[in-house]
Amino acid sequence: MAATDHTALGPLVGAIDQGTSSSRFLVFNAKTAELLSHHQVEISQKFPKEGWVEQDPKEILNSVYECVEKTCEKLKQLNINISDIKAIGVTNQRETTVVWDKTTGEPLYNAIVWLDLRTQSTVDRLLKRIPGKNKSFSKFKTGLPLSTYFSAVKLRWLLDNVEEIRKAVDDGRAMFGTIDSWLIWSLTGGKNGGVHCTDVTNASRTMLFNIHSLDWDPDLCQFFEIPEEILPKVRSSSEIYGLMKICPSLKSGALTGVPISGCLGDQSAALVGQMCFQDGQAKNTYGTGCFLLCNTGQKSVFSEHGLLTTIAYKLGRDKPVCYALEGSVAIAGAVVRWLRDNLGIVKSSEEVEKLAAEVGTSYGVYFVPAFSGLYAPYWEPSARGIICGLTQFTNKNHIAFAALEAVCFQTREILDAMNKDCGIPLSQLQVDGGMTNNKILMQLQADILCIPVVKPSMPETTALGAAMAAGAAEGVGVWSLNPGDLTAVTSERFEPQLNPEESEFRYARWKKAVMKSMGWETSETPSNGDTSIFSSLPLGLFIMSSMVMLIGAKYVSGK
Repeated sequence: MAATDHTALGPLVGAIDQGTSSSRFLVFNAKTAELLSHHQVEISQKFPKEGWVEQDPKEILNSVYECVEKTCEKLKQLNINISDIKAIGVTNQRETTVVWDKTTGEPLYNAIVWLDLRTQSTVDRLLKRIPGKNKSFSKFKTGLPLSTYFSAVKLRWLLDNVEEIRKAVDDGRAMFGTIDSWLIWSLTGGKNGGVHCTDVTNASRTMLFNIHSLDWDPDLCQFFEIPEEILPKVRSSSEIYGLMKICPSLKSGALTGVPISGCLGDQSAALVGQMCFQDGQAKNTYGTGCFLLCNTGQKSVFSEHGLLTTIAYKLGRDKPVCYALEGSVAIAGAVVRWLRDNLGIVKSSEEVEKLAAEVGTSYGVYFVPAFSGLYAPYWEPSARGIICGLTQFTNKNHIAFAALEAVCFQTREILDAMNKDCGIPLSQLQVDGGMTNNKILMQLQADILCIPVVKPSMPETTALGAAMAAGAAEGVGVWSLNPGDLTAVTSERFEPQLNPEESEFRYARWKKAVMKSMGWETSETPSNGDTSIFSSLPLGLFIMSSMVMLIGAKYVSGK
């Protein structure tokens, strides 16, 4: 096919979308919001111990470089001039924690991923210092409960357990950041003048940031015993942070000199990309986890039903900050990856839809994927995953269907909480994220919520949000965020087809299953994670000697 001439496209904006399971670089037309090209690289997750989830910060960075380079090659093949890329936005998995050495540019430990549970003992220890062991002690400063989920406890664990990090802090060499900070610092020069910053949306997920003063909170830094000098400078979500520098591993150095001028945590970016700029507008993103955000405007609303208060965006240095209520579910797309990688019952994510479609029901099977405890609205770290309602009739199709239903039930729980907190029930749900390509899932979601589900035909709303923030930044000015200039989004609607009584019955059964998943884990389990029967030496010797006697007895009796 002959390449099309795209010479008259006008300004373009790139977006780095660094997620839990992959990195992508996407390029949009700033005038039409059309996606022109992209490249994706899957990244590995390491599970060194039960409940531990890590990633290699260098692998993340190299995957971003690869995506940038490959996308630029694709644009050239389309006769698109890469010099028309006027800005780059960054959006990222939030809370994931990196500490690196600013003199060498090397990470001092693997990134501890948001899903990681190793810090439960750290949380328990910190709780003992709070009057009444109140998990919500900083709710009105941070909007967050004390949980393994947020960066402060991950950073505390690193300082307590990694000698190299303690030494780097003492020597003044350590830098802390969430993934956005690590990427921006590295892309703007790294050890040679890299910019150490974050934006308000990512900072609001650390538990160290005051969401009203928009500064690191000295009292919280003192409580977690974290030195403020290792923290990044907090900026707005839309301003020029620095310029892309050439990287030795990036052969073309294609985007050297292009400003990085947008930064939003992935869920905030999706809210912007879905153009939820009005109070009461909400979106649900189906990625590794599931995240429902409702814009509450310039007013921070505090939940009575287990939701988080978070910063939605601040689109410019002099622009007002806007807040959101958020319902966070740890495991959504991750349950599909688990069916593929851990159980091996599917070879690809697409196969789950096919298996579920073949049966059209879970046949009474309920799957609570509490692999990392339960997030909103329960905040129950002791929960663990369960599959219940199994019979001899159950097969892998039913489990695949139950896994998809689990994503929908979890969304229903956080939507119910959101409706109670906001007082105005949502009349439809705007959705985005990789899992929305699954039509069975989208129809199930409409059936379980009993409201229409609306999916934009261009599903890359997270990257689009980062591109919009970057293109609209002062000094770039190629993307207008005026309501009249925003392009109308075409979308697909899924109407509820299940009668509400059936939907309510299934939801009640799900709630019953959730209750059975709780209180499973305690922090008193053996600290080395070795729960094998042989971990007790006397018991192990007893079992071994019993086995030897049994074998001997069989030998003597001639059997």
